[in-house]
Amino acid sequence: MTKSSLNKIAVAMVQPGKGILAADESTGTIQKRFDAISVENTEANRIQYRGALFATPDIGDYISGVILFEETLTQNHENGTSFVEMLESKGVIPGIKVDKSTNPLAGAPGEVITDGLDGLRGRLETYRSQGAKFTKWRAVINIGQDIPTDNAINANAHALARYAALVQEAGLVPIVEPEVLMDGDHSIDRCYEATELTLRRTFDELLSQGVVLEEMVLKPNMVISGSSASNRASADEVAEKTVNCFLRTVPAAVPGIAFLSGGQGDEEATVNLNAITKYAKSHGAPWQLTYSYGRGLQAAPQQAWLGKSENVLAAQAAFQERGKANAAAREGKYGS
Repeated sequence: MTKSSLNKIAVAMVQPGKGILAADESTGTIQKRFDAISVENTEANRIQYRGALFATPDIGDYISGVILFEETLTQNHENGTSFVEMLESKGVIPGIKVDKSTNPLAGAPGEVITDGLDGLRGRLETYRSQGAKFTKWRAVINIGQDIPTDNAINANAHALARYAALVQEAGLVPIVEPEVLMDGDHSIDRCYEATELTLRRTFDELLSQGVVLEEMVLKPNMVISGSSASNRASADEVAEKTVNCFLRTVPAAVPGIAFLSGGQGDEEATVNLNAITKYAKSHGAPWQLTYSYGRGLQAAPQQAWLGKSENVLAAQAAFQERGKANAAAREGKYGS
């Protein structure tokens, strides 16, 4: 069978030695990031910060694609070059976050649903004309007392599939992101159970709505202990449970899995990714396994930058370090 153009993009997004940078923070979310480093959240500062990352000289050596926020897709670097052109000139594929964040799910206390399907078809045409090649939609599943419920998992899986079908119709590659949050004190086994249920329902919906699995990328959580659990699982256990869960739920037709960092610390996310890829290679996993990190790639450069133009080179050096570390981890070679 001839490989489609969307399959070629999906394969390029998860190519060996590289990962995806999630730089799609909404204006409200980046406010929190900037508050942490005492930087005013202005458009000029957002342009300078994101421009510093995108202009990093060797970014294409360890980053295959960048998820942009709607604002960023149409912005220019301080040198006048559009961010889309800058990324493409470095061999990096530009993409766009298309969901409109989460709101409480009716009749489901403590659970949420992602908004943004209304008007999506028209927005996708605009994003494609502006240079986007792929998109991302995040669904959030919480673990707590008596949750997640089937209602929340089913509703979010259905929305993810509707999104993905519209995206492929528009000639773009969908990143499908069902995230089981690590917030809480739950065990790794609770995370395994919730992740397995979420992935099963998500792929049931994707298939029922005609989404072509070869033309998408999955962006899930790792199977991991809750962030405030008393005895958090080791990287080896995270690797074993994550890969085994995915072997049971993710079809081999999916080109690749790009893990989110999900609030893990920089080093934790890298060490866990390294363990997962090593375990996967020794157990015949059929997909490319890589990273799609936001904070896991950006926390260090933000601390180096601090809103000062004279710190741009230091921010780029910090970004290079995190990028190279995770590029090694996705090959199971971090620290070796």
